[in-house]
Amino acid sequence: MASGIRAEIKIDDPANCVVTAASAATDGRVLSVSRSTSADTPERVSVEFLLEAETYPETFDTDVELSPVFSYGSSRVYRFTRELGDGCPCECIERHGSPVVDVSTLGSSLFLTFHAEDMEGLQAIIGDLKQQYSNLDVQRLLQSQQEHTEQQLVFVDRSKLTARQLEVLETAHQMGYFDHPKRANAGEVADELGIASTTFTEHLAAAQTKLLDSILEYDER
Repeated sequence: MASGIRAEIKIDDPANCVVTAASAATDGRVLSVSRSTSADTPERVSVEFLLEAETYPETFDTDVELSPVFSYGSSRVYRFTRELGDGCPCECIERHGSPVVDVSTLGSSLFLTFHAEDMEGLQAIIGDLKQQYSNLDVQRLLQSQQEHTEQQLVFVDRSKLTARQLEVLETAHQMGYFDHPKRANAGEVADELGIASTTFTEHLAAAQTKLLDSILEYDER
């Protein structure tokens, strides 16, 4: 039975994403994106997306030409072609063998959904993306279970902690500060770290706040 992970991520103002550029230019939202390639021109990809906005410019300030091909009331479908391998977020994910299954935008924010085979594969994808896109946020993780239920996971980015905050957390955990009953108090952990008790509590509070933000804070589209 599959035990993969469904990941939903958000990237603010990603470079090399024509779809997000069009969404940001109109302060609108893209509801769906489809892509196709041709055997005659395998090095190029055609992209269509449904843009919903109040007004639409005659032209967009993008590196490729966007052609309106259909209208659904106040929404429009645009099409463009580009070279494969331009380093857009979708291609970055799919290099790891994980197709992007859902693409949408809201203004300058891009939302992507994909499936990773396991946590190691997920970390490789997220690490690759973060090398190119600093404004990346993991919105939601779901892990499939054999009993056909889903377990919600949280992706905690350790890089958000300073080296000192991480050291404080690791030392406190190893000494049993978080055990019940405690095996070490704040003064004992502080002495082990060679810092004042007040400094220890300040570092610990800052680290815990960052971790709780990752666990409890979910952005709404």
